[in-house]
Amino acid sequence: MIRFSSAFLFLFLFAEVSAQQDSISLTAKLVENTNQISVTQDIIYQNTTQTPLTKVHLLNWISAYKNRDTPLLSRTLQDRKNEMYFAKKDELGSTTDLIIKPNSTTEWISFDGNSENIYVPLTEALQPGGHVKISLKYTLNLPKQKFTGYGIADNKIALKYFFIVPGGFEDEKQSPKFFRNIEENQSPGTYWKVNFDLPDHYFSESNLGRTGENNFEGSLTKDVEFLLTQNEVDEMTTQIDDQNIKISFGYKLTESEKQNLEFYLPLQLHFIKNKLGFLPDHIFISEKFQKDEDFIGIDDIKFWKFKYQLFTDAEKTDLNYFSVLSKAVVQRSAIFEKSSDHWLMNGLKTYLEIQYLDRYYHDRKLLGDLPNELKVFGLKPLKFFHLSQLELSQRYGLAYQYMLTQNLDQKISEPFEKLSNFNANAISHFETGSLFDFIAEKMGPEKFDDFVIRYLKNQAGKHVDKKAFLDELTIASGYSADFLENFIAHKNRVNFSLKRYRKLDDNFQVKISKNTRQTIPFKIETEEKSGKKETFWFDTDDSEEITEYTIPQANAEKIVINSDYIFPEKNFRDNYLYTKGLFANTKKIKLKLFRDIPNPEYNEIYVNPRLNFNVYDRFLVGLNFKNASLFERKFNYSFTPYYSSGTGKLAGSGGVSYSFQPAESFYRSLDLGVSGSYFHYDYDLTYRKISAFIGINFTKNPRSDIGRSLGFSYNYFDKDLDPQRINLDEYSKYNLWNLGYAYSDRSIIHEKYISAGLQWMEDFQKISTELSYRWEFAEDKKISMRFFGGYFIKNNTKNNLFDYGISRVSNYAFSYGLLGQSATSGLLTQQLILAEGGFKSYVGDSANQWITSFNADAHVWRWFNVYADAGLFKSKMQDPQFIWDSGVKVKVIPDFLEVYFPIQSSLGFEPSFKDYGRRIRFTLSLNLSAITGYFRRGWF
Repeated sequence: MIRFSSAFLFLFLFAEVSAQQDSISLTAKLVENTNQISVTQDIIYQNTTQTPLTKVHLLNWISAYKNRDTPLLSRTLQDRKNEMYFAKKDELGSTTDLIIKPNSTTEWISFDGNSENIYVPLTEALQPGGHVKISLKYTLNLPKQKFTGYGIADNKIALKYFFIVPGGFEDEKQSPKFFRNIEENQSPGTYWKVNFDLPDHYFSESNLGRTGENNFEGSLTKDVEFLLTQNEVDEMTTQIDDQNIKISFGYKLTESEKQNLEFYLPLQLHFIKNKLGFLPDHIFISEKFQKDEDFIGIDDIKFWKFKYQLFTDAEKTDLNYFSVLSKAVVQRSAIFEKSSDHWLMNGLKTYLEIQYLDRYYHDRKLLGDLPNELKVFGLKPLKFFHLSQLELSQRYGLAYQYMLTQNLDQKISEPFEKLSNFNANAISHFETGSLFDFIAEKMGPEKFDDFVIRYLKNQAGKHVDKKAFLDELTIASGYSADFLENFIAHKNRVNFSLKRYRKLDDNFQVKISKNTRQTIPFKIETEEKSGKKETFWFDTDDSEEITEYTIPQANAEKIVINSDYIFPEKNFRDNYLYTKGLFANTKKIKLKLFRDIPNPEYNEIYVNPRLNFNVYDRFLVGLNFKNASLFERKFNYSFTPYYSSGTGKLAGSGGVSYSFQPAESFYRSLDLGVSGSYFHYDYDLTYRKISAFIGINFTKNPRSDIGRSLGFSYNYFDKDLDPQRINLDEYSKYNLWNLGYAYSDRSIIHEKYISAGLQWMEDFQKISTELSYRWEFAEDKKISMRFFGGYFIKNNTKNNLFDYGISRVSNYAFSYGLLGQSATSGLLTQQLILAEGGFKSYVGDSANQWITSFNADAHVWRWFNVYADAGLFKSKMQDPQFIWDSGVKVKVIPDFLEVYFPIQSSLGFEPSFKDYGRRIRFTLSLNLSAITGYFRRGWF
């Protein structure tokens, strides 16, 4: 009787739930020793629209893993992950044996399990407010977990999105939004009843409530997750204000983590509850969620055999799990759509982090213990960097500032799937969280927390209303937050500028301007020599005019606006003024030895020792003076005087440039600059080069690897000539004009580059084009192809200086990194510049009419490639010639140091030649920006 009553009660409750929301009841049987789960499922589908429905839309997410043609695969490639692209067929996922019964009176119908969108026809129209029961049977062939974090791995299975669920009403040709792999809510609020049929040695866990050993039931504001594992899961329980909270972990905790969490969990959860007003009874932390939401930037630094710990194990556990728990609780507070609501969800999570750091890590530095632990010859070099003085809480403003200075930031309201990986943190999390913290400090943290608690209480179980959040926050803050709605919808370029101050009795009259009509408040802080600080807040009107504000003078020696990156401004360098001494009403000048995070309090000049080499100047020892820090600036200068040990004379280079970076335009940057250099190009012979340039980098999709640029330059050259060169009618002075366009696609599988250029001077005009393509045809195996074509429109030159190079290039523009510019014998002549003809064997010198060449190389084994070149060239008064070569390339450091061993060419079998050692070629690239750019791909 008790069993009957319980079953009747459940059916009654299930029917009540079904009358209000979609519900899913399923039994899933794990087929042992396979990647298959057999599913029997019922869906109660509600018509929440205002029109009758003749078909029901279901989503089949696992089909995103079916092949290389899905949006999920494209997304993983954008993230520079190629595991799924090269996966074997049995590692991918699919739905098979799918049959559906639209209602109890119809027969089972077979459906294509490869379809992302499944449309089930109904025998009768489903009226608004009505519901229908749909039965399904299918088999899930689970993908490997390594692709997205969900699927099958050793001894465990992580399930999320794989079961078929009700969908919306997108166009039938449109892929479901969750194929973008951004953890977007697909079935929030759906009522689930799930029974797993598992082998005896398996355990199960879920974010749903447990009703039996392998049974789960309930509804969530986020999508359900399940873990099937052969190892027991770890759990911890704590009590917060008489509420029992259970934390389940989808992985094994270390003993250190367990001990630390026993102390930290109650502290963390109590802090979160005080800020948000609620805690769920059960929190499930999957392995993927834990990795995705870890506190960024506190991991140990490992280099070769060395390991440096920034923070203690206890601190890392505390910060990592606070970040994880705060995100988990925010997600459960209401229903967030990841695509459009990401900034509200992530901003609240980051606000909690900032507040937690202010409470418990106020004195902790950004680099933790590293400045004290890292020693070189007994010295602590990091102590000399401003970076080592920054507070841990300043990480949020710095990350955003880094992106803004490169004009790579995006607006906060940008759909999440369009954000670059770095902006997903710098914008969605850090910038938004900083704004919330800024408003909280202005209105008072307690008032801000009270507002958040009220808002989330009203939104419990509902889809969040972002506009209501901003409107209510505006009122709660006394209209100090009125600017947020407009601010979030555009790329931010707001800047406050501290102009001047004057003393008036016991006060300061401070003149401040802002470059926007938005009514944004700001903070003024005064600091005495003793370190004592006072803070004053001011609201602003809709004027951009300079406004005077009065603050008490006291003994202040420094005035600061929006200190510690509290507000995301475009420029903090004009936020500081001194009030006493030589630098009153200005900023001090500081000389620094190494590039660093800029200290906006000073005008910094970086003085770096430089050591360079070429065969004529020998060792070049010098000092570089520049203003460029680790953050890009609009105005840059760099001057490097050298002492040439080979000549006993001075040499050097220098230049200035300015970059225009509009927030929203067809170009990302417009760069203007002039430069000059003075070095030796042969023994006792110098060259002087003066250049002026303008370059445009066009705006790109931040998630795309495609970039486009257009450049124009003028170069003037003045060379010393010796008697021999004078007799050869060498050029001593000449002008070069260049116009060029470049297109690059740095995709991980298919990498393409196209450029076209026009170059001219008094005696010639020539055009050229270069196309290169690199294809990763198997995992870590690539084949590269390159085509070059060049044609002289006019050529009245006096010698071969400006000809197209075949095996060696003429460095007449002094733009290639040749160690021996004029070398005619020895090792330096074997340096290869892969430009123009690009031949590795000495199969020709130059072409003064036209040239076409094709270069290819392919990976064979480990560091070894094979290469082949072929081409046609023609010089005046000569017939066209066909040339070719082939050989082996050894990649000592791929793309930076590579050695070419010629085998067979137009000349014959080259290893049989007596001078074979002199025919071996090498490339050497010392371009640091190319190296850093290689590692940045997929993040910017």
